[in-house]
Amino acid sequence: MGIGNFGWTEGLLIAFLFLLLFGARRLPEIGQSLGKGIREFKKSLTSSDEEPQVGSGDEDVAQVEGPQNRDEAR
Repeated sequence: MGIGNFGWTEGLLIAFLFLLLFGARRLPEIGQSLGKGIREFKKSLTSSDEEPQVGSGDEDVAQVEGPQNRDEAR
């Protein structure tokens, strides 16, 4: 009874337990959210070479320039 011996009867038992715990209406929602999470994870792995984008990029960002040296600040 090792962990490597996983057959169709065990899979059927686990599927029955999930059905019993969550119900038939809730299982598609769980599967959909799990699939969405996996897609987002894969998307984040493939886009890791790109710069992270903050915001939508439509608005202009004004740069605030500070004083160039200490004498100008006084």
